[in-house]
Amino acid sequence: MEWTDRGIVIARRKHGESSAIVALLTREHGRHLGLVRGAGGKRSTGLYETGTLVAARWRGRLAEHLGSLACEMVAPFAASVLDDAGRLAALIAATAVIDQAVPEREPHPALFDATLDLLANLPQADWPQRYVRWECACLAELGFGLALDRCAVTGASEALTHVSPRTGRAVSAAAAQPYADRLLTLPAFIGDPAQPAGTREILAGLALTGHFLEHHVLAPLGHRLPAARIRLVDRLRRSSYVAGTT
Repeated sequence: MEWTDRGIVIARRKHGESSAIVALLTREHGRHLGLVRGAGGKRSTGLYETGTLVAARWRGRLAEHLGSLACEMVAPFAASVLDDAGRLAALIAATAVIDQAVPEREPHPALFDATLDLLANLPQADWPQRYVRWECACLAELGFGLALDRCAVTGASEALTHVSPRTGRAVSAAAAQPYADRLLTLPAFIGDPAQPAGTREILAGLALTGHFLEHHVLAPLGHRLPAARIRLVDRLRRSSYVAGTT
């Protein structure tokens, strides 16, 4: 069997002296693993780095086999953020979440497109907001989309400030007041990219998406939030990010 597809390198694990098992998020074949011979050689330098977009060819005797991968570079997204620790942390966190949360060989073209958009736009000043909205898209694609368009209690579509940690539905400021300490904060920028967002709002967004990723997506699979995702939050917590600045 054989197929070709575009893929984003999300993980690479050494296999033997010079080979590696590489995990890709492909557009049409989902998260797919394959053996790459010579992955550690000079000819492959940078090709199998996390976050690289490749043109991939997979071959295997049977569909259920590990098979082998041969790739050609399309875009080395990691190279564009190597000098920025925050942006690089976001790239590594996103690929780690995919590696843990996405079932193998289950196509998720919308998630591929959203991830490609995130990686291509990491150099932008608003990369933290884009990362949070990417996690919202990831949740939606994996079956736990947040319902943030109207209040679960009143039906109102304005002044939505909180989210139920149980249902993922938005709650308005008025309805949330008696229970605010039991609800998650909903930062305005998630629904409206034009809204400003500093460190506090970004961290609130990450707390929101992180809760549902961990408890509703990863926990049933026996996983917790990846260490790379936790490091991203720690880095942002120590920063003084302001929307619109690099």
